Amino acid sequence: MDNELRIDEEKSFEEAIFQLEQIVSKLEKGDISLEESIINFQQGIELSRYCAAKLDEAEKKISVLLQDEEGNLIEKDFEA
Repeated sequence: MDNELRIDEEKSFEEAIFQLEQIVSKLEKGDISLEESIINFQQGIELSRYCAAKLDEAEKKISVLLQDEEGNLIEKDFEA
């Protein structure tokens, strides 16, 4: 049985977070079988990795506009 999961690359960050929250809620209730729990846990890990990658991607796109000493706006990469 192949339990490898694939996340839809077109899924928005918000959709992935919503699905992850639903999975966490199911797991916290504890009223599903062990096998279902494992499958849900695997899906949660994949969603978590997807969300982390989306956040990394967004961070790389962020630029901060700053003024130099002469008042000119300059663009610099965002540094966390």
